[in-house]
Amino acid sequence: MRPRVVQQRWLGAAAGLVILVAGDARGAESGAGPPPSVLFIAVDDLTSSLGCYGDPVARTPHIDALASRGVLFERAYCQLPLCNPSRASLLTGLRPDQIRVYDLDRHFRDELPDVVTLPQLFRNHGWFTARVGKLYHYNVPAGIGTDGLDDPPSWDLVVNPRGRDVADEPLIFNAEPHRKISAALSWLAAAGADTEQTDGMVASEAIRLLAEHRDQPFFLGVGFFRPHTPYVAPRRYFDAHPLETITIPPAPEDDRDDIPVAAFAHNNPVPHYGLPVATCLQAKRAYYASVAFVDAQIGRLLAALQRQQLADRTIVVLWSDHGYHLGEHGGIWQKRTLFEESTRAPLIIVAPGKTGNGTVCRRVVEFIDIYPTLAELCGLSLPEPVRPAGRSLVPLLDEPSLPAAAWRGGAISQVLRPADSRLPEPVMGRSIRTATWRYTEWNAGQSGRELYHHPTDPGEFHNLADDPAAEAEAARRRLRLRLEQAATGLPPSSPVNPARL
Repeated sequence: MRPRVVQQRWLGAAAGLVILVAGDARGAESGAGPPPSVLFIAVDDLTSSLGCYGDPVARTPHIDALASRGVLFERAYCQLPLCNPSRASLLTGLRPDQIRVYDLDRHFRDELPDVVTLPQLFRNHGWFTARVGKLYHYNVPAGIGTDGLDDPPSWDLVVNPRGRDVADEPLIFNAEPHRKISAALSWLAAAGADTEQTDGMVASEAIRLLAEHRDQPFFLGVGFFRPHTPYVAPRRYFDAHPLETITIPPAPEDDRDDIPVAAFAHNNPVPHYGLPVATCLQAKRAYYASVAFVDAQIGRLLAALQRQQLADRTIVVLWSDHGYHLGEHGGIWQKRTLFEESTRAPLIIVAPGKTGNGTVCRRVVEFIDIYPTLAELCGLSLPEPVRPAGRSLVPLLDEPSLPAAAWRGGAISQVLRPADSRLPEPVMGRSIRTATWRYTEWNAGQSGRELYHHPTDPGEFHNLADDPAAEAEAARRRLRLRLEQAATGLPPSSPVNPARL
């Protein structure tokens, strides 16, 4: 057994004046009963590879059970499919253009030093706020056991587990030795117990905090590091996914012919990284194994919530920072694209007492909607003067099948490309997803554009951006106007590290 380390820090009282409002945790004695707690579960690099999202290979009984208790959002989209920008956007409730975060290095407070984050809002109103593992950005695996790119005003307490997966890094197989394991298809069927791994320790520490703080309202952020590369999980999770059950998604032979060069990420410019299909199948199996391992840790956490008799007064939110490619479009892997697989990610919300619990919501929603949703559920006023940009999902928690006319859904996602051998200058991508269409522009259309009709082309194989048909032309004009209102079309003037895009 390897040594295990847990770094834990108390951050002290919340800075500034605490104003008591109707939803304040310390105002519960007024007779309204105690306010709800929030269990906020983040899973790194998790695409919709879950049984509850219809994946036949996934072994995710605990997340599936959670979905059966709450509302599963089938069409939830991140604002930028890269870890730091996505998490910063979600936790501030602001779009990337507002916080000016596009890469893996910049902190949102560089642009907005006084912004009130989601956990900070709860902390300011008397909730105990704690983080275990990865909520804000970490370099994985190098940052495991540290604070990462954290935000101290958000938390009363932080816990940074570090498991044997860090010590076992020399054992990890790297299919692309010229890349670091953090960016390569790399994996390990690990020895030892779940609780020796960092994510097992994350669950254990979160369970401890649930018991210690069960008698006070809390906002507990629990961040799991897998299935981010390297895909590390105990061997039994690999054994549960026989290699013969793993396949590469099909795509038309000419699929890439009508797709702009900028649509393909700079770190994955050639199909399957040029690796043999057999190697890619092993990598995909390892990804599923990591997902199953995290699911088991979430199961431990949810069982503890029940054991502490907290389930009926705790809002549970499960989300991932973005989606993830597993070989689509003839060999795209990981993130950083504006295709469906990269921008769409799981979102499950269990709000006790809501009439929509146990159903699926097919309306298009955005990750910036999570902030105002939790504020409304807990009776907290949104901060001023920088208010979250999203809208509350509470109407959909009450009525997931709310008519489309009553929920004008549309999700905006962006991604920034550095100049490289393919692109002579940096390129900004911006995309809007509605119930029917996805429309994407690269440098406001100067470096290409894409239009996909989802009812007939869910795989986004047929680019209609240059289709002269009246329906396509009307869609382009309508969607471009909505893009112009929500996202910049060109690279920003604010600082960006091209090596960290």
